[in-house]
Amino acid sequence: MAVQRMPVDPDTGIPDLISRLGDDSKRLVMDEVHLAKLELREGLSRAGSGALRLGIAFGVGVVAMVAFTLLLATLIGRLVAGHMWVGALITGALEALVGLWLIKRGLAAFKEPSYSLEQTRKVVLHRD
Repeated sequence: MAVQRMPVDPDTGIPDLISRLGDDSKRLVMDEVHLAKLELREGLSRAGSGALRLGIAFGVGVVAMVAFTLLLATLIGRLVAGHMWVGALITGALEALVGLWLIKRGLAAFKEPSYSLEQTRKVVLHRD
């Protein structure tokens, strides 16, 4: 990137230099604000696109899980002499157990330390 050199007049006084510095500062701030707006628009566009894809993936996942539940309930029902209610009951119990296991793991993750600034300071102070 080429740097634009501004010709400097040796007879220029301090008030003129301060005025130029003020103008350059204003231009720099305006350019930074413009750049921040452009980055924000791009970030929001990406976030919206990502959220849409996640929503579609969630919908497809829910439909797939319902289909799997029906398949499993029907399969178990056929294995127990055509009693579909037994298949539905066993499938529901299995899914409830998996749900409880996932909840237990999620709660355990919340109990782990988050390594906040206070904890980091305590660790650093105890090392000294």
